[in-house]
Amino acid sequence: MTTLNDASDRLAQRLALAVPAALLAGAYISQYGFDLFPCEMCWWQRYPHFAAVGLALLSFAAPPKKLWIALAALAILVSGLIGAFHAGVEYGWWRGITGCATTGDAMSLDVIRCDVAPWSFLGISLAGWNALLSIGSAITIWVLLIAKEKRV
Repeated sequence: MTTLNDASDRLAQRLALAVPAALLAGAYISQYGFDLFPCEMCWWQRYPHFAAVGLALLSFAAPPKKLWIALAALAILVSGLIGAFHAGVEYGWWRGITGCATTGDAMSLDVIRCDVAPWSFLGISLAGWNALLSIGSAITIWVLLIAKEKRV
């Protein structure tokens, strides 16, 4: 049975659960508390976080724990990469690939726009923040998993 013996592994496991759970909580608070309804690409960013939460929870119960944590980090990274793409659409760096990034008559009034950031902080949209936090967290989790505890 694989156990997590050193502090860096346990921290990686906790981050693999806490980061996607916190980002999903923020998304739902934004949606239901502040009426910032998600577009199609926003939903795409949520799905990998749901998977990451499940994988991180699995790491508490099933071996090999490090594998489940690493896969949770991969799911977090996927969400971040989708967020980076979405942010690029919002900033006009490239075109979106969905109907919610279409302008003109093809756009229904009921569609939440993917190419317009409904909110930003320090000039960074929600998708941009997801990209930064998710990519940074995934890398941090992997670094923690490969780190060896120093023996003194």
